[in-house]
Amino acid sequence: MKHAVAPPSAALPIALLCAIAGGLHATAASAQPRGPLPGGYPAKPMRMIVPYVPGGPTDILGRSVAQAIGEALGQTVVVENRPGAGGLIGTEYVSKQPADGYSLLVSHASVHIYATATRNVMPFDPVADFTHMAMLVEAPMVLLVRAQSPDQTLAQYVNRAKTKPVRYGTSGIGSANHLYGELLKIEAQAPEHDHVPYQGSAPAMQDLLAGNIDSLFDPVTTNVAQLKAGSLRALAVSTPARLPALPNIPTFAELGYPSFTGSQWLGLSGPKNLPAPIAQRLTALMPEILAKPDVMARLEDVQTLPRKAPVLGDDFSRLIRSQIDTWTKVARRAKVEVIV
Repeated sequence: MKHAVAPPSAALPIALLCAIAGGLHATAASAQPRGPLPGGYPAKPMRMIVPYVPGGPTDILGRSVAQAIGEALGQTVVVENRPGAGGLIGTEYVSKQPADGYSLLVSHASVHIYATATRNVMPFDPVADFTHMAMLVEAPMVLLVRAQSPDQTLAQYVNRAKTKPVRYGTSGIGSANHLYGELLKIEAQAPEHDHVPYQGSAPAMQDLLAGNIDSLFDPVTTNVAQLKAGSLRALAVSTPARLPALPNIPTFAELGYPSFTGSQWLGLSGPKNLPAPIAQRLTALMPEILAKPDVMARLEDVQTLPRKAPVLGDDFSRLIRSQIDTWTKVARRAKVEVIV
């Protein structure tokens, strides 16, 4: 049976990303030139490929980073949207471009990690076919229930799913959300934890609020306001430690599920064999752009943040390999496979 991979959940709310853009641009404008690069790079306009539709969260963050890079390097960076197949089309396109620094990619964990873990065929090697320069931001996962849910704790939730059907929604088959739900089914020994896939998180949220499903696995980002308002309750979050902005939400790890520590991330990548001086210059710009206080304040509002110790270059590639290995094992345990 063939399953289409749904687009990833929104990584950042649209209005907030638009506000973040101003801070990114100001940071880039203050950056100083650092000497010549090979071939006078960049000697012509560059491209930032966003593998999702225009106007979405990944697109807005990509445009902000593209403008910041352009202002720092004194060259135009044109954003090109190449959506399709859950981000695979645009990502594959970049993997086949010349390694000259003129084609960059907003890479996404949904493609490089979770699609790789669940698809029986991939059109590229998610590590070897790219120069991965920097993780930009990451969003932890939360298990959400309605405020009216009888489940006050994760223990109550999983105990119910041991004997009675508990329906959890996700953004689609083979998504990160799906793998988290199936991993909980396995590790909690809750055979009645039943998956209900949707074409994105928005319709799943509608059904959750309407009481048609019991829970939703989703990135925390777009749910912060409702969590603070009390219309949703998070039973657990996938961070290593509790979120400072949401201190009442326990981590999966502290509740006995350490394998649930993880996130969805956005990164900056390019084709493989990008010249080292170019990759190093682009890599060095990312912590500067993301560390600006007003940018950090806005990112903290949605709890979608860069790591305190930036994940750059080879460390980013090693992290991707490690996450692929981890989630491939989960997919096999759960027998989740997207056949194409």
